Amino acid sequence: MLKWLSIITVLALAAGVAVGAVVGASGNAALVGFITEVEYIGALWLNLLRMTVVPLVFSLLVTGVASVANAASTGRLAARSLGVFGVLLVIATAFACIIFPAILVLWPVDQTAASTFIAGAGNAPVAAASPPTVGAWLAALAPGNPIAAAAEGAILPLVVFALFFGFAATRLPAAQRDPMVGFFRAVADTMIVIVRWVLLAAPIGVFALALGVGMTAGVGIVGLIAQYIVIVSAVTAAIVPIAFLFAILWGRIGLARFANATAPVLAVAISSRSSLASLPLMVERSRDALGVPERVVNIVLPLAVAVFRMTSPVANLGVVFFCAAVFGVDLTPDKIVVGGLVAIAISIGSVGLPGEISFVASVAPISMAMGVPIELLGILVAVESVPDIFRTVGNVSGDMAATVIAGKGQTATPPTTASSSAAASA
Repeated sequence: MLKWLSIITVLALAAGVAVGAVVGASGNAALVGFITEVEYIGALWLNLLRMTVVPLVFSLLVTGVASVANAASTGRLAARSLGVFGVLLVIATAFACIIFPAILVLWPVDQTAASTFIAGAGNAPVAAASPPTVGAWLAALAPGNPIAAAAEGAILPLVVFALFFGFAATRLPAAQRDPMVGFFRAVADTMIVIVRWVLLAAPIGVFALALGVGMTAGVGIVGLIAQYIVIVSAVTAAIVPIAFLFAILWGRIGLARFANATAPVLAVAISSRSSLASLPLMVERSRDALGVPERVVNIVLPLAVAVFRMTSPVANLGVVFFCAAVFGVDLTPDKIVVGGLVAIAISIGSVGLPGEISFVASVAPISMAMGVPIELLGILVAVESVPDIFRTVGNVSGDMAATVIAGKGQTATPPTTASSSAAASA
């Protein structure tokens, strides 16, 4: 269903841009006025997505932290796995924070197209805000009033509070902790249901938003969207060779062996766009083709699918960096650091669903923390199906690399069929 919805949404985006361009070129005042009114339907749809962000982010972080803490308490192997996940996440995030600004300097956004894009989306260019002092930034990390922070969209303090809340919850007796964690898991699941409902109307919402963009920017917006897809997809895909590199250097495994083991998994990841759907084959290939002991595989891979998404901070930061370039927002080093930290935190609690489901909930908090408007997300979600392929491919590559690394020193080379037969006959 989601696959067909993605296709229909892309078609709705193209149709909206085309119809808007035709109306804009015609200069018909009545039609222009009608489209202006229809745009409010798109704004309503975007607000429906936005309303789930705060409760979903808070709930996912609380349950994500609880799951990580519980995993760490299950044993040394789980704790080691979490350490590997953390190292790989930090490296991937640092890579994104360096490579995206560099690419956007080498291949800058066309400011004329960006201005018309923004005007069509009903937003004015954003003036660069002066960065806060280090003291002010540190003081703002702890929300004096978490409820007020949530109401004002102050995401970074809210993330900090959610992390403290989640870790504090793990210190409670199980009789108190489990019902509370269950409550927040239910809240997160409820928000996801709402997001699914709202996404069913995505063709209508995207069409309405695209009408205004097409009327103002014309078909020139196609080039801007294509640039976004290429940049985010290419950088996200770069996580695959990075994962391979760490598997080889840190996991001490040969390139050919790791590539042969992961090839079928990557094929499933491309077709399903789901790490969860790829899990059974990841288990089989890690155990049989890579020789990772079954007890290691059975702990590391489910844990990786639950809490480790190597491409999440990369792709999400890519969206924010591109939006910042479109809006002309100057991202100072302190904003980039904040965005990276929030991206890592969000990745812990992000759900293992296709990107359209979690797109706004994952990207919006980072945008808000970095001072980048989120209004373009309603347009970009229509083409998320393409970058999402590379998200999944990168994630499963990272999962298998982390499994090899976590099982290093316990890995036994599996016997070939011929050698197994010879051994049996002997």
